[in-house]
Amino acid sequence: MAITDIPILSMLRTRMEWAQQRQRVLSENVANSDTPRYRARDLVQPKFEDSPQIAPASVSGVSLTRTENGHIEGVGASNATFRTESKSNYEVRPTGTAVSLEEEMLKVAANQMDYQAATALYTRSLNLIKIAMGKR
Repeated sequence: MAITDIPILSMLRTRMEWAQQRQRVLSENVANSDTPRYRARDLVQPKFEDSPQIAPASVSGVSLTRTENGHIEGVGASNATFRTESKSNYEVRPTGTAVSLEEEMLKVAANQMDYQAATALYTRSLNLIKIAMGKR
């Protein structure tokens, strides 16, 4: 049995990948906070009851996102792993933008804590495997 076949490690890796992609989406929200008619987006949390997300997956790279049809599509931009969602209840400023910097920064801080918790659990799980193998 390979280490990548252990379900807890696969779920933690999926959670870390989700946190990385969510950080990208949240940073886009902050970067576009002054862009007229821009709406904040967020990622839907992964559900681990679904078997495809529990299955081992390779580490994905960073990809570009097209915000307008006239923009050039980046390499691998069409294969997003996680779904994005737009909130329908938002406050629109007179400039037409609907991004609350305070709310986005709270999400960034919570996302950072979730990522740190997942990496700590992943590291501890690997250390337990090393102890069980007698390598430590």
